[in-house]
Amino acid sequence: MLSDNGSAYWGKHGAAGLLLRAPGPGGSPSVLLQHRAPWSHQGGTWGLPGGARDSHETPEQAAVREANEEAGLPADSLNVRTTVVTATAAGGDWTYTTVIADAAELLDTVPNRESSELRWVAEDEVADLPLHPGFAASWERLREVAATIPLLQAEL
Repeated sequence: MLSDNGSAYWGKHGAAGLLLRAPGPGGSPSVLLQHRAPWSHQGGTWGLPGGARDSHETPEQAAVREANEEAGLPADSLNVRTTVVTATAAGGDWTYTTVIADAAELLDTVPNRESSELRWVAEDEVADLPLHPGFAASWERLREVAATIPLLQAEL
């Protein structure tokens, strides 16, 4: 899809990504980031697993599906907490929605060809990485929203 200024956007029905949080060392939040493969759009930057929505999918369904495809994350290990529309284009007909979810622990990941690496990163260290421009533009807002939702902790 092209915006009025000619910028390309992935997904006729919009796109969604998963901001997955889990308790890191000491219980402080860590988030799962994807180091984008060099050949991909904005390759070499860090962002969230995600991609285009299918016509029948909600943003939550798309983000969970993409996280499974790109990081091997099983849907039953994810607890969706909220969504945040982090970008709009084409007169508001196209949106990118970030789905904030929690896992009880730092889950193992299996990268697909779209990832150079998947890494759990402490929230305080995310901005130190070379971020995908769209993710960089929304990170502080996402962090503020996430801070209002208690992080799920593993049951003892």
